[in-house]
Amino acid sequence: MRYSLDQLEMFARVVKTGSFSAAARSLGKTQSTISIAIANLEIDWGLALFDRSSKLPVLTPAGCKLLNEAELVLERCLDLESHANNLGELVEPGLTLAIEVPYNILMPAIMDFATQFADVDLDIRHPFHGDVSELLLKGEVDLGIAFAQPAYPRDLGFSQMGKLILAHVARRDHPLAQQKSVSFAELRSHRRLVFSAHNNTLPSTEYLDSARCWQAENYLALLEMTRAGLGWTTLPRQLIRRELDEGELVELQLAAYPHTDWLVGVDLIWSKTRVLGKAGAWLKQRLQSHKVHELDRNGNSTTL
Repeated sequence: MRYSLDQLEMFARVVKTGSFSAAARSLGKTQSTISIAIANLEIDWGLALFDRSSKLPVLTPAGCKLLNEAELVLERCLDLESHANNLGELVEPGLTLAIEVPYNILMPAIMDFATQFADVDLDIRHPFHGDVSELLLKGEVDLGIAFAQPAYPRDLGFSQMGKLILAHVARRDHPLAQQKSVSFAELRSHRRLVFSAHNNTLPSTEYLDSARCWQAENYLALLEMTRAGLGWTTLPRQLIRRELDEGELVELQLAAYPHTDWLVGVDLIWSKTRVLGKAGAWLKQRLQSHKVHELDRNGNSTTL
C-alpha cells in the first residue's frame, strides 16, 4: 500500500472543512503539507480527487466515491484502536461522565459500578451547553449519556440505551393548559422556554418554533421558569413526574399527535480514541446492557 492513513485523514478533512487551508488549521499542519499529501494520493490512485478550477476545491465524481471508502477505512481503524485500548488491565483512579438525561434512570448501573469499583472516584458532569459530543472530543469526559442526535463525528462511537418521553408542559393556569388540544399555531403564539442544547437538534423540533423564545442551559432553570408561568416548555417526563401528578404542571396535548408520545432515544457515547482502563471498560459495558425505558400513556414500555 503506497498511501498512508494520514493521507486518507487529510483527504477526508479537506472535504469536511471545505478547503486545504481549513484542513491544515484543523490538523495543525501547513497548507503545503496538505496539498502535497493530496497530490501524492492522486498520483498513487491515478485520478483527480478534486476539481481545482474554482476558488475552493470541489470533489470529482471519482473523489465522491473514494471518499466513502476512505471514511470506512478510517472508521474501522478507530474501532480497532478502541478495541485494543479496552483490553488494558489498568484500573484508573477515577472516571468522568457527562449525563444529559434524568439521573434516576441510570442509578441501577451506577450502583453496580460503586459495588464493583468501590475505590474508583466518579465525577458526574452536567453538560450545561448540552454538547456531550464536544466534551468527549475534547477529552474532558470518559463517557457520555445524552438524548440521541441525528449524527455523530467519526471519532465517536455510540449505542442506544432505550427511549424516554419528552413532554410539552405549562403551569396549570397558563392559557395553553386550559385547552384540551393545542395546535402548532397556538404554541407559536406563546413564549417558548427551550433547553438551548436541543433547540432545533432533536427530531420534530422544527414544528415547535415560536416568535418569542427564552433559552436556558439546564432543565432545572426551565422547570423553575415554567412553574413561574413564564411560558411553555419541553422536559423529560421522568424529571417532572411529581409536578404532573400534583397538578402543578399540565401536559399539553398536541392536536397533530393526539395518540402518541414524543419518544426520543437515549445514547451512550464514547470517544474511539480515548483509552479506557478496566473500570471504564466495565462501566461502558454495563451501561450498554442497561435498558432505559418508561411507560407511555397507554401503559406500554417505550423500549422493547
